[in-house]
Amino acid sequence: MDGAFTSLEPLHEDDSTPMSSRVTFGTVKRVGAILIAIVVVLAAGIVVGQAPAIFGVGEDPTASITFEDQQGDGESVVIDEVTLSDGGFIVITDGSEDPLVVSDYLGSGTQENVTIERDDDGDELVGRLTATVHQDTTDDETYAYQESDGAEDHPYLEAGFPVTDTATVTTTEDDGALSDSFRVERISAPESATTNETIDVVAEISNPTELEAQQTVTFRLDGTVLEQQTLVLEGGETREVTFEIDTSGTPPGERILGVYTDGDGALQPIDLEFHTDPGVAVVNASDENVTVDVATPQAGFVAIEDSDGTMIATSDEVDAGTDAEVSVEFDEDVSVDDEEELTAVVYEGEPTDLEGATVLEHEGEPVETTFTLAAVSDESDGDDTDSDGEE
Repeated sequence: MDGAFTSLEPLHEDDSTPMSSRVTFGTVKRVGAILIAIVVVLAAGIVVGQAPAIFGVGEDPTASITFEDQQGDGESVVIDEVTLSDGGFIVITDGSEDPLVVSDYLGSGTQENVTIERDDDGDELVGRLTATVHQDTTDDETYAYQESDGAEDHPYLEAGFPVTDTATVTTTEDDGALSDSFRVERISAPESATTNETIDVVAEISNPTELEAQQTVTFRLDGTVLEQQTLVLEGGETREVTFEIDTSGTPPGERILGVYTDGDGALQPIDLEFHTDPGVAVVNASDENVTVDVATPQAGFVAIEDSDGTMIATSDEVDAGTDAEVSVEFDEDVSVDDEEELTAVVYEGEPTDLEGATVLEHEGEPVETTFTLAAVSDESDGDDTDSDGEE
């Protein structure tokens, strides 16, 4: 401390010398300055992202990975470099739902030349493979993504997408999978589309060998197989393959188109825009259930809330897109007055996990509509009456 603090002496009852008012005022000013400084640092930290480092609030986990084309024996692959802020795992896949192999737990930081061994009863690690970096959200150093249905140990994200890298792995036992595999020379597809149209994805496929061969060409959207075609090519022949892809039910945003042969592949991004404004409309209602039409860019469900905001009914899960006549059943113990104002609300998430669900918003407002059973019933009765007022 400076001299102003070290020179202070306690004032005893028998001390005839009063405490200096200047020292007391200076102390107050210093304490005030310290408090102001803390407030300023906190505010500035929040603005520029420094508050977490100062006050111990964790930042979003980050990761990166480099997975280069390589030759091997099918028993292992080597990750050139991986960086994990909070530790985790590397998951190797070939585009199917289940992983080929999962690495041992990796601590935080940067690691190079990470070797991942094939499981004893696992498939060979060859072909076009993808390495995805997963977190250890359970903090038990045990991979649990599949067994928890994606609730735990989910991938690290960058700009909303999993942190991955893709490589072609060939074997050293022969000329290599890539040399015998058809090659995907290029992909031609729209840069953007809406979520209710059919697009053409054209891939140019070549046979690099001197012999006629037959192979399967696979189209994937965000890793999910949507279509396969069997192709026969003469040695040295190149041909175009066209896939007609229906985008209905695909969530909007940047998606990845992929075309794969036995040992090769190519990727191209596409920006999908939701084809209509999100919304919900009540088309019928009774004291047992409510029927709605819903348009949502994300998979979710529709909930009915009473005038107190209590959720009293939920629909089954609805896919992204437009759904007509979605039924929302009231619970058996729920009693609703015909004149009570109810609200139909669209949620993102699963109806079996209400705590994890969030209200869908459009332009900053919740996607919802208010109604009463009586009003909906009157409208339905009116629809059954012709222009002359006759049923």
